[in-house]
Amino acid sequence: MSENRAKMSVTQLTLLTAINMMGSGIVMLPTKLAEVGTISILSWLITALGSLCLAYAFAKCGMFSKRPGMGGYTEYAFGKAGNFMANYTYGVSLLFANIAIAITCVGYGAEFLEMELSPVAVCISTIVVLWLCTVANFAGASITGKFSSVAVWCAILPVLCLSVIGWFWFSPTMYIEAWNPHNEPFFSAVGASISMTFWAFLGLESACANSDAVDNPEKNVPIAVLAATIGVAIIYIVSTNIIAGIVPNAELVKSNAPFGLTFTMMFNSTIGKIVMFMLVLSCAGSTLGWQFTIAKVFQQSAVDGFFPKAFAKVNKWEAPVLGMLIIVAVQTGFCFMTISPELFKQFNRLVDLAVVTNIMPYILSMAALPVIMKAAHVEVTKAKVYVFIGFVGAVYSFYALFSTGINEVFWGSLATFLGWTLWGFIAPKFSKNEA
Repeated sequence: MSENRAKMSVTQLTLLTAINMMGSGIVMLPTKLAEVGTISILSWLITALGSLCLAYAFAKCGMFSKRPGMGGYTEYAFGKAGNFMANYTYGVSLLFANIAIAITCVGYGAEFLEMELSPVAVCISTIVVLWLCTVANFAGASITGKFSSVAVWCAILPVLCLSVIGWFWFSPTMYIEAWNPHNEPFFSAVGASISMTFWAFLGLESACANSDAVDNPEKNVPIAVLAATIGVAIIYIVSTNIIAGIVPNAELVKSNAPFGLTFTMMFNSTIGKIVMFMLVLSCAGSTLGWQFTIAKVFQQSAVDGFFPKAFAKVNKWEAPVLGMLIIVAVQTGFCFMTISPELFKQFNRLVDLAVVTNIMPYILSMAALPVIMKAAHVEVTKAKVYVFIGFVGAVYSFYALFSTGINEVFWGSLATFLGWTLWGFIAPKFSKNEA
């Protein structure tokens, strides 16, 4: 009885999964989507379907795999090399992703303070945010977890509010006029925003991490994952498309704080400022939490022998401080390398790089699904269904990879090839252990 009471209900797991997927990732999306036009709603629908398949397949991986995480799933089919590459590319993607979130914090902060920042000022401000959030993590996970859990609602509440009441200000005429402002070919227009919509769903792989905390996981985990993904997809699609019918496309495409601008046009500048401040807190909390998460990912990989031992060292609060410092130093270099004339263009570039590198462990995990099913002795009929869903998720991942563009795939490929080179240096250690 007490054990069952300690378990989460399917509703609680659904809410937890949805909150993990949502957050600050959406708050700059309306600006990027405005470049493409409201035709991007088709990209949302494609991404929602692909994300559903990925989320469901990851839920099955989590249930049937005896090895945790995407690296553990990948190891079934690709051995230790696959485990390393999944962890390596995932770690690299998080490096890029958190710089993008920090840039979002800077963008909304500048709009809140009514400051005009030069590209160099944006870069320096982003670096300051990253360093402050890194230093704040030196005292361990307790403070970070509490602040992040509160800050995430500073993004969720405005988005939910807009999704419910925004219709009163929505103009169908404005929405239709913004359908395809640059008259791009149909498939080019749809594909142009795939990477951005996919960005909003990154983190869905964490949905199965709590499978041992829910009663009857074989039934309830897939229900929670699918319900959360569908719910988040609806909120994303509704909120971003409502904005396109409230703010003229020409203004939206130039905004560094699209949600703040929207609430200003709906109500007044004071409400807009409040929303901007809430989103600054949300992005700061997200940056804080992810800096700690990245360090823990690298720490675990170091403990497993994949990354240098420096990442495994912790202080008295169990915080991997040395690893954090190495990570933020690397991020500082990336900030300078990705400077762009406009803030949202730097944001776009980093998001595309994060998506490209994050897709790698997704594809590897989906490819390992048949081996996981066989190792777990899953009934053949069910296994075929799960593998097919994983295959659809992999096809979507390749489509998202293709849609990010040649330049981003090029840099992502270089990062991946570097990973294979690094693996070559540490592979003898694992070969000796196996022998």
